[in-house]
Amino acid sequence: MPSESANYLGLRGCVIDTPAYGRLRSWRDGAVIISSDGKIEEVGEYQLIGRKTRSAPVRWIEPGPVAIFPGLIDVHTHVPQYAVVARGRGRLLEWLNQYIFPKERAFTGASGKREAKSFFPQLARQGTTTAALYTTIYPDSTEAAFEAAAESGMRIIMGAMMMDSGAAQQPRKALSISALETEQLIAKWHGANDGLIEYAVSPRFALSCSDQLLARAGQIAKQHNCYIQTHLAETKDECARVKHLFPWAHDYTDVYEKHGLLGPRTILGHCIHLNEREQQALLATDTKIAHCPTANLFLNSGIMPLPEYQALGLNIGLGTDVAAGPELNLWQVMRSAIESQRARGFYEKDIPLISPAEALYLATLGGAQVLGKGDIIGSFEQGKDADITVMSIPAILPYRGTSLHAEALSAADILALCVYRGGPHAVMETFVRGKSVYRSADPELF
Repeated sequence: MPSESANYLGLRGCVIDTPAYGRLRSWRDGAVIISSDGKIEEVGEYQLIGRKTRSAPVRWIEPGPVAIFPGLIDVHTHVPQYAVVARGRGRLLEWLNQYIFPKERAFTGASGKREAKSFFPQLARQGTTTAALYTTIYPDSTEAAFEAAAESGMRIIMGAMMMDSGAAQQPRKALSISALETEQLIAKWHGANDGLIEYAVSPRFALSCSDQLLARAGQIAKQHNCYIQTHLAETKDECARVKHLFPWAHDYTDVYEKHGLLGPRTILGHCIHLNEREQQALLATDTKIAHCPTANLFLNSGIMPLPEYQALGLNIGLGTDVAAGPELNLWQVMRSAIESQRARGFYEKDIPLISPAEALYLATLGGAQVLGKGDIIGSFEQGKDADITVMSIPAILPYRGTSLHAEALSAADILALCVYRGGPHAVMETFVRGKSVYRSADPELF
């Protein structure tokens, strides 16, 4: 952080962002100037803005060959599930019963609080600055998660699971109690930490919620102007069971639509198996989508038709979806988003390929648009909040760059290396509103 005598912080390196889907913008020897209130003061070539006379001194961070990106945005993951990543080989519903529901039942008391406290430093270590998260039905560990989120300094949207029906293995809570606890959490945490923390009303999915709970969730979210997050059309088996449980509905999406759950503040995880009517319903209501390709591949759920959704105009961001996703590493999710569409090309004709620049957009400005925050984070514009990820270029190079010259790499080269080789080993520092929320202890990175 800047000292009291320095009103500006300067970061120097290869500055890269995507101000539009697929458009790569960069300053190879660039700089980002951050004001004392955590805003981006200026961005551009170091030789031009680094030598300007300013009203107060600039403390420069110039740690060698680095790439400077907007902070990564994870629009869908689960706090209590991180401890059971990479478990099982089953499909969604069997996997939930065997691994996830037992883990969520245990995410309470002292152990739940310990895990909640450990989770957020792991997020920041990945270069993630903003995340939309689920906890469990238990208020004590959810409260601990919010406390840990506030302590972390990160930008967090989070909510306790709401579940009042479903299979016997599922943890559940009566609607009246769940609604009361949700409103108590909203009163305490929605808008907390100077607006960095917000609440997401979180019915798990249609299979674990009664009609009454779904309707009440929509009412609570509307009353308090909260986000809504849930899951939609992750697997064909899930869709078939929803059709059986809600025979009056046109389709899975209609269940949420009829209960007032669609809209610009709603984030729907997965959305792989949508028919044309459902796609149009999401588009008409400006409902957002969380694409979780690592999780979809792990559970054999399917591959989202990402290029088709983009062409339609749906707003899409990326989610790690731990624990179905094996890591909190959004670079890995970007890579899976690219490779899953390439896999479609083996058996479908004319599938557009996803470029690294398009994947980066989904993990930055695209994610910001999903959260309704495209005007404050996600790209490098003057006046936006300085949510930033600094990556070591030698750490993503073979031999740590000892036999290569990082200076010879283009911005496109550097981005591709981050997408295919990036991860926490290369994250040097993570900033939210200009404040460092993670700094690597690895001396080789500095």
